[in-house]
Amino acid sequence: MRALDPVDALATLVAFPTVSDRPVTELAAWMAQRAEDAGLRVERFETSPGKCNVLATAGPEEEDGLLLSGHMDVVPVEGQPWSRDPFRLAAVGDRLYGRGACDMKAFLAAVSSALPDLPLDNLRRRLVLAWTHDEEVGCHGSRALVDRLAAEGRTLPSLALIGEPTDLRILRAHAGHTTMRVHCHGVAAHSSRPSLGASAITMAGQVLAGLERLQATLAATRPDGLDPLILDALENPYPVLNCGQVHGGTAVNVVADHCDLWIGARQLPGQPGEELVARVAQVCAEVQAAWADRGGRITVHPLHEAPALLTPAGTPLEALLRPHARDPRPGAAPFATDGGNLARAGVQSLVFGPGSIDVAHKPDEYVPVDQLLAAREVVSDVVRRRCLRA
Repeated sequence: MRALDPVDALATLVAFPTVSDRPVTELAAWMAQRAEDAGLRVERFETSPGKCNVLATAGPEEEDGLLLSGHMDVVPVEGQPWSRDPFRLAAVGDRLYGRGACDMKAFLAAVSSALPDLPLDNLRRRLVLAWTHDEEVGCHGSRALVDRLAAEGRTLPSLALIGEPTDLRILRAHAGHTTMRVHCHGVAAHSSRPSLGASAITMAGQVLAGLERLQATLAATRPDGLDPLILDALENPYPVLNCGQVHGGTAVNVVADHCDLWIGARQLPGQPGEELVARVAQVCAEVQAAWADRGGRITVHPLHEAPALLTPAGTPLEALLRPHARDPRPGAAPFATDGGNLARAGVQSLVFGPGSIDVAHKPDEYVPVDQLLAAREVVSDVVRRRCLRA
């Protein structure tokens, strides 16, 4: 198999504009071909047109081993003031710029460039690569992959390395993300006679005010039963609520009869997303009660949940990563990953990868060259020590 420089691999991957509302099939085909050329058995699982997961396996099926996991999609660039073409990798100084450069195509590049140097015919444990779609919009690909494998009675290795950007720090926990739509149903009327109607937009505003009060309550409450070290590692050691979108009304001279709020709730490790949905529903019920006599109604529609992650301390993978980590102490992340869904399959994941989440999703996203190169060496070392015969 032809060796591939990790920078060249990253340039190829960035050039695929795999924004979550677009197909990932071309990038998936490239990743699949790299795995096939290295001698792995490759499967593609299409979940809808243009959307597929790639699963590549080497080594004895019956032996536990290691899963390397990453997502192929990226967030949009529209409306962002990029100083260069976001889908053409640019090397400036010690940084590599491009959409997805750190989140998380750098890890995909590191794995793809490491494969040719790994003697995969000498595996004593199973090595599995899982490349997923639509992580950025709710971890849909990993959910579908886990469900598919469970339905077929198949397993994954018990340990997974998820190469999200962590600045080469080990994270064993992260918040989840639950989304819901709050629909405020009002009564239309001429704006000169507001008493004849019920403004759904006004109701929505009261819901938002109630959510602000709920957020203050959540922030003031320290949860029980969660490792204090994990709480201390989280930037926000409490559930976080965010209203990301508001749509409502039909015209400026009409009392609005509809308004929708899209709410995201980031639940803590060990906390089910349904719990926060119920708290939001209680706020909505209180607002609805004040509007019931005017025909106002509010309904809460849960959309999807990316589960939180909490991997026990001291896994064998943690020991393998510790010599490479910037800090030997495992931490936690405020963002969600595919690790929450993988946990449903009995996989204990650690999040560790090149680049910083602080520049992810922003214009001029970048990954430091030295971290990309380091990630390649980490992949090679961890696979050798976990999966290869001595």
